[in-house]
Amino acid sequence: MYDNYLDVNPEVAKALDEGQPVVALESTIIAHGMPYPKNVETALAVEDVIRGNGAVPATIGILNGRIKIGMTKEEIEYMAHAENVMKVSRRDFPLVISKKMDGATTVAGTMIAAHMAGIKLFVTGGIGGVHRGAGESFDISADLEELKMTDVTVVCAGAKAILDIPATLEYLETSGVPVIAYGTDEIPAFYSRSSGEKANCRLDTPEEIGALISMKEELGLKGGILVTCPIPEADQIPADEINGVIDEAIREAEEQGVKGKDITPFLLSRVKDLTEGRSLEANIKLVLNNADIGSKIACNIK
Repeated sequence: MYDNYLDVNPEVAKALDEGQPVVALESTIIAHGMPYPKNVETALAVEDVIRGNGAVPATIGILNGRIKIGMTKEEIEYMAHAENVMKVSRRDFPLVISKKMDGATTVAGTMIAAHMAGIKLFVTGGIGGVHRGAGESFDISADLEELKMTDVTVVCAGAKAILDIPATLEYLETSGVPVIAYGTDEIPAFYSRSSGEKANCRLDTPEEIGALISMKEELGLKGGILVTCPIPEADQIPADEINGVIDEAIREAEEQGVKGKDITPFLLSRVKDLTEGRSLEANIKLVLNNADIGSKIACNIK
């Protein structure tokens, strides 16, 4: 059905045909999430972690209107340097593909493309969610709607710390999305291991999570699953420290009138500057950790 729009890397196609574990990866982190060369180095390191655990990585992006399922090293390098790469969520696919544009897929966009290709699990850093002040702005990430609709498991370090985490969890509960805390009793908060929000479901092994994913599929229950993995303790930025930095970045965004799809890149950039690069290093460490856990889960989906 989607063959006219997808270019599936031969390594990924072979793995899918043979029923081998495949892990989808996003490209927004390459085009918009990290500076060069950290973006390319991290993208390739994440792929290496996944391969090391016996799964096949599939970095997803859009180049010249073609949805790439398993970008090559050269394509990743191109996207890291390219100008005018659009952030692609659900609403953006028709425009970017019809106009043969380049696009970096968000969490929602990567879930859509992964589902088109038959990939069941996707690893990222953190998901979007309910923004602080959403009661007035209605600024809620499309990632949450996608989790409600699309049958892909997302492995992350929780919602990005710049968001309203309690409201994000309420939204996911209302949407019927299972939220799993991996090896912890609290939902992690991206840069920090703890958010103060108690987990509804704790699972401690990739085998348990793989069994849950398989059972959900057997029961025919639609929508995604969110697996949240705490950043390694040695790499975290304590919550009381990072929250003050985020508050300052949000204040600056409000003063400058930054809104919509520009708000997350602005806040992450300011947090990086205000922490003198520590947040970027924490981001890299948590993504690598998520890739390690996520690929082990993928190997246990029946």
